[in-house]
Amino acid sequence: MLTEELLKVQTQNLQLQKWVAGISVILLVVKFIAYYLTNSVSILTDALESIVNVAAGFIGLYSLYVAAKPRDIDHPYGHGKAEFLSAAIEGTLITSAGAIIIYKAVRSLIEPVQLQKLDYGIYLVAATAIVNFIVGWITERKGKKSNSLALTASGKHLKSDSYSTFGIIVGLILIYYTGLKWIDPVVAIIFGIIIIYTGYKILRKSIAGIMDEADIELLKKIVDLLNKNKRENWIDLHNLRVIKYGSILHIDCHLTLPWYLNVNEAHAEVEALSSLVRREFGESVELFVHVDGCLPFSCKVCNKQNCNERKHNFEKRIDWTLENVLQDQKHRV
Repeated sequence: MLTEELLKVQTQNLQLQKWVAGISVILLVVKFIAYYLTNSVSILTDALESIVNVAAGFIGLYSLYVAAKPRDIDHPYGHGKAEFLSAAIEGTLITSAGAIIIYKAVRSLIEPVQLQKLDYGIYLVAATAIVNFIVGWITERKGKKSNSLALTASGKHLKSDSYSTFGIIVGLILIYYTGLKWIDPVVAIIFGIIIIYTGYKILRKSIAGIMDEADIELLKKIVDLLNKNKRENWIDLHNLRVIKYGSILHIDCHLTLPWYLNVNEAHAEVEALSSLVRREFGESVELFVHVDGCLPFSCKVCNKQNCNERKHNFEKRIDWTLENVLQDQKHRV
């Protein structure tokens, strides 16, 4: 069962994504009004990207709704993978929007259009950029805190949209004071490339999640945490695996303990390890620990004091590293 704290986090994520979707619709309308007033291809491309914002906002909203569903017989690990699918769709939409922006800008270079009322357009798109950045910053921060890829992707998308809008504003100001109309499509091309790169990064991360690609940075943090807080009875740690399901982290590992510990004593060691991980990474962690009994060769890497069953003298402490804890075998000298 999901904890109340995790359910609360998922509900908060869902409510935030509702705000993101609603605000995206309003900003889309404002940008198209700005395009209608100015006839600027830069503003048009910004408005086209906002169409992606709206689509992505509602896709993200649906994915968070699905991800928040409780586990069932068909989905024993929950529905968190829906967030990866959402991010994949969003990344694809962002990349497509960047390609369309570049196409429109190149056409505008070949066939220039008459610009008008640039001052009104600058004011309107500047307002949308500020709102986008604030909402994006809040959303990305919340997404990282709750391990939600859907929220993180939405936040990054909104922030990248605000960056491109600020760049477009700079271009419009230059056009306004210099009268050089070619600046308009050139600025659109530059930020179209930036948008494509942003979409690629989101798409790459979502595919990694769908394929259960190892999160090296997360694994390093877990290994460092356990290594620094290693208990006397924790002789060995190996076969460590981490899989993300939306905001939930599933961690599997094998922990080698003295073979003579009774069930309650072994359970206490596992609980100590679990508590350590949850204090660091939150209650959205599910930890499955397989307990192994030590073997005679384990004595050489075990510095447990007053062990009456020792077969060999202690020779060397083996620090747990990313390389040796991922292996499916007990450590030995």
